[in-house]
Amino acid sequence: MTIEELRIESHLSVSAINDYIDCGLLYKISRIDKKESEFISEGLAFGSVIHEVIAIYQNHRKEGTCFTKEDMLNSFEYYWNTKARSNESIRFVKGDFHLLMLEGKKLLSLYFDFMMENTFRVIGVETPFRFKVEGVDWPIIGIIDLIEEDEMGNIIISDIKTGKQSFDSDRIDKNLQLTLYQMALKANGYHNRDILLKLDTLIKTKQPKFEPFYTLRTQEDEKRAIIKIRSIWNGIKNSIFIPNDTSWKCKECPYKTYCNEWFKNGG
Repeated sequence: MTIEELRIESHLSVSAINDYIDCGLLYKISRIDKKESEFISEGLAFGSVIHEVIAIYQNHRKEGTCFTKEDMLNSFEYYWNTKARSNESIRFVKGDFHLLMLEGKKLLSLYFDFMMENTFRVIGVETPFRFKVEGVDWPIIGIIDLIEEDEMGNIIISDIKTGKQSFDSDRIDKNLQLTLYQMALKANGYHNRDILLKLDTLIKTKQPKFEPFYTLRTQEDEKRAIIKIRSIWNGIKNSIFIPNDTSWKCKECPYKTYCNEWFKNGG
């Protein structure tokens, strides 16, 4: 099934789970009340185009067809122009259209150079998944950016992130998204395979950089994720949506007007 087909039924996703953890009211406004966002953040728009271009490149790797660095940079220029130029719904805060065009090309150039050393076999690109957690009525759905197999037969799950600063090891080792990706693959035919997890980070610092990080998940990590998801599901099921107006997401929240109205009206 495609991700669009999976989204038809009620579900949880990694972004939904993270929204609920960061701010229950954000989850309610965006996913229960289904209010329209006031704007698209520059980070979201930029990351979306980066993902799209990398997916094109990885599909060429999967098919064994040529896709040069010039092809990658030209693709980014085309999609960034198409989706971001004169798009009034995008709110540019620290960067602007032209600056992000340059940053995107630098980051993708670094990514391409890194991948030139990669000898892994591509198994899946932008692979949709669905699996159930016992005690949770809704399935967990999502998309895995890249699935590969190394020379030893290990499965490598890669998630691609764009950000403003480097990830520390603790943040990577506790990344819930990677844990759920491993659980998804185990639930969909890879339960008897050794799985490695990788976070490919493209960092928009003054000197752009690409940093890949490998990590592992144990059964205990999966158990903790299941307990967390069950707690979140119980909160959703019982309409418990606690606002967090000190969240890091507040500053650039695209639902701030609805949030202010909620507080003004007494909740």
